[in-house]
Order: sequence, then structure tokens, then C-alpha cells
Amino acid sequence: MAEPFDAVDVIIAKRDRRELTDPEIDWVIDAYTRGAVAEEQMSALAMAIVLNGMSRREIASWTEAMIASGQRMDFAALPKVTVDKHSTGGVGDKITLPLAPLVASFGLAVPQLSGRGLGHTGGTLDKLESIKGWRADLTNAELMRQLAAAGAVVCAAGPGLAPADRKLYALRDVTGTVESIPLIASSIMSKKIAEGAAHLVLDVKCGSGAFMKDQARAEELAGVMVELGADAGVDTRALVTDMSTPLGRTVGNALEVREAVEVLAGGGPADVVELTLALAREMLAAGGLPDADPAAALAGGQAMDAWRSMIAAQGGDPAAPLPAARHSETLLAPESGVLTRLDALAVGIAAWRLGAGRARQGEPVQPGAGIELHAQLGDRVTKGQPLLTLWTDAPDRFPRAQAALTPAPTAAAPPPIQITQPPSAPRPPLILTRLPPTEPE
Repeated sequence: MAEPFDAVDVIIAKRDRRELTDPEIDWVIDAYTRGAVAEEQMSALAMAIVLNGMSRREIASWTEAMIASGQRMDFAALPKVTVDKHSTGGVGDKITLPLAPLVASFGLAVPQLSGRGLGHTGGTLDKLESIKGWRADLTNAELMRQLAAAGAVVCAAGPGLAPADRKLYALRDVTGTVESIPLIASSIMSKKIAEGAAHLVLDVKCGSGAFMKDQARAEELAGVMVELGADAGVDTRALVTDMSTPLGRTVGNALEVREAVEVLAGGGPADVVELTLALAREMLAAGGLPDADPAAALAGGQAMDAWRSMIAAQGGDPAAPLPAARHSETLLAPESGVLTRLDALAVGIAAWRLGAGRARQGEPVQPGAGIELHAQLGDRVTKGQPLLTLWTDAPDRFPRAQAALTPAPTAAAPPPIQITQPPSAPRPPLILTRLPPTEPE
């Protein structure tokens, strides 16, 4: 049977800045998924989209076509309101770990279909797989049973969910076509809409450690995704949050799990607690509980109980000791003053080089590798004081990791770590924008 369109014609249309029609988009996504459009052809089309953009209608059509490439989950039979959360990724971003059980402790269902890390951004599944016995792969029946019983699930998405995105995501990663708002928005929202939750809260990162480096672009991405959710009947809201410096005091899989447990126990770094509570309030309000107090649930132990139930339901032992790397090196403050720059991207690359991340899909990671931060932005430090401790099982990785944190002084960019004398600029706010804007009372 002849194809109704030709891939080259579609590529040329977008190259020449013509809007693609809905039938063209439906066909190209379907044909690529079944192999009738070659990898090099989709690569050329993706680059044309990066360079020339897409209209709002094209993005919506592209998203719908990717959803239609696979299955859609249905939680209608679940006797709980479903609320999902997605982060666009950052450094030290362990928020899902305390957030999912915290929200579930109020009786909502939190289905978190997550992924593994690639490059300098960590993956939620990699973090949880550092817990003894925990497994990421669940059947749909297991997922539904766990949501009914424990209220929260963090697991891998099945192969039938938006398979077009799974294939296109891998292609974009190796063809320089990742940082495109139409492609990022449609990738995220096709999966999230297909997951079937009634409500969705987005954490859109902005800064050196995020895909979106400046706030205006991050707000544009957030706005497009909120609109795509509304188009699909999913109540969607977004927070744009700072990712110029790492979240919390740890970067790396087991290290971040340890810190998440500290938050669930009522402690943990102030920034991790702040963002966890902000997102929890958004999720609880979306789920019909605007007056719920997530801070009380952390202090009272309900969130910790939900965490233990969630981990145990997936075969994990929440009481088992977490793996630790065998080797460490500590970087000391070269002078006294105030820490005014701790670049998220540099820290993320250093943790990746230590073994906490992977360069290619499918590569193993070291569960204990990563970085502990002994100071955060705005802290006063003394010369010789420990600033960061690097952890790895392979000590030959230390030089390249340290090179990411202490580049040659001739580099044009500012150094990743800066200590200045007071007065210093205040730390930027963690939460920058909310979309849609909060209505005045």
C-alpha cells in the first residue's frame, strides 16, 4: 500500500517554514514509529523544527499523534483522585522521592512513571534502584494494586506508552535536537497525558543545570505545556524553579535517597523542603484538598509511613543500609568569604564523571558515586574548610571530575565555584513563577 505522503516533502515543508498539516503530522509520527520514515529523515525533520519552530496548532497535533502511537492508561476504576508531577530535570533534584509519598499520605493517588538519567541530570529510577531489592518494572495490574494500597508508585513506563516519543527521544539525544520547546513540550506531555492522571503539576527548571537556561524560555515552555494539558482535559499547572545551583546538599543516587529520607523524617536541607512543600501544596489543591498541610504530614511521620509502604510494595527494604562509594576526595575553600557561585551544570558534570550518571542509554551507574556539598549559596566559609566531597568506586575518575569544578583560569566563563567578600548578592528565589498565575483573592 502506497504511503499518503513522502518524508522528503514533509522535511522540505518545515525547512521552508511552512506549517505542517494535521494529516502530515499524523502520518509522519505513525510512519516513523513503524519504520517507514528512516532515522536520518526524522533527524532532518527534527533539526528543521529546532531551527524554524512550530505553531501552537502544530505542537498540539504533534503531541496528539505521539499519544496515539501507543496505549493510554485509565485510572477511572481507582477509588482515588490521581495527581501526577513531572520535573524537566536538574542537578540534585530528588524532589519526587519525598513528594510522592507525602501527597499519597493525604489519600490521593500519585502514579509517577519516571526515567533513568542521561548526562548531567539524574534519573529517579537510578536513585531508587540504590535501595536493596527495589524494582522499577511493574505490570499495569501491579501498578493499580499498589496505587490502591500504598497510594504512590514510582516505576518505569511500559513500552506501549507513547512509543513514538521513546524512539524520537533517543534520536534527539544524539542529533543535537534536544533543546527545542516544541519537541520538549510534546515529548513530556505526550507521556504525561498518556499516563492518564486527572491532574498534573510541572516543575520547569531554569538555569545552568536545566535545559532552559533563562527564565523567559522556561516560562514559554511551561506555558505551552499547561495549554497542552488543558487541551487534553488534564488540569495542569506549573512552577518555574531555579536550577542555577544544585538542589540540596547531595548529587548522586544513594546520596540523594539518604537526603530524601532526611526530609521525610522532618529534616533535610531548607531548599529541598521548600520545593517539596510548594509542589505538594499544588498537587493537594489540584486533588481537591486546598487546605491540607503537607508540613504537618512531614513533621507527624505520615509521609515517612507512606514512603516505607511505597518502597516495600516494590520489593525494596526501606531499612537496608544504602550503598557507599569506596573512595573520596574533598575540595577545600581556597579563601574565606561568602559562597556566591556554585554552578549546577559543573557539579552535575562532575558527579556524572564520578560514575553517578551515564553517557549512553543502558550503561550502568555507580549507586554510591556522587558529590556531597558542605556549603550552599550564601554560606560563609573559611579558608581550608571542606566545600565538596567527591565519591566514587573508581579513583581514576577523580581528575576529570575535579576538572569540571576547577577549570583552567584562562576559561572565558566565570569559575563554577566563587567565594567573595561581603557584601554579596542574595541567593535567587527558588520558585520564580507559577502558571497559570494565581488569581487575586
